[in-house]
Amino acid sequence: EDLACFRDIKPGAPHHYLVVPVEHMGNCKTLKTEHIPLVKRMMEVGKAVLRTNNFSDLNDIRMGFHCPPFCSISHLHLHVLAPASQLGFLSRLYYRINSYWFIT
Repeated sequence: EDLACFRDIKPGAPHHYLVVPVEHMGNCKTLKTEHIPLVKRMMEVGKAVLRTNNFSDLNDIRMGFHCPPFCSISHLHLHVLAPASQLGFLSRLYYRINSYWFIT
């Protein structure tokens, strides 16, 4: 369809996936209100991939976007990490909820 999902090459958690629109989009700063359905679908795909990979505790996940200039690529991608309770020290910093570099 219009979204792809794959494992992160440098996982920050036992389950770490990226959900990416097939059509190029800049980054989270380019999102507008009309993109809300897209972001919701990205989140649903992330949850579905977790369930497919036998992870069912959706209360122990973290999803979000890195903000520029903290993006390694300039294509919108949603990080899906689980279990959030098993994030290491550096991952807790790197994927910190609603920090100025990672927004949920």
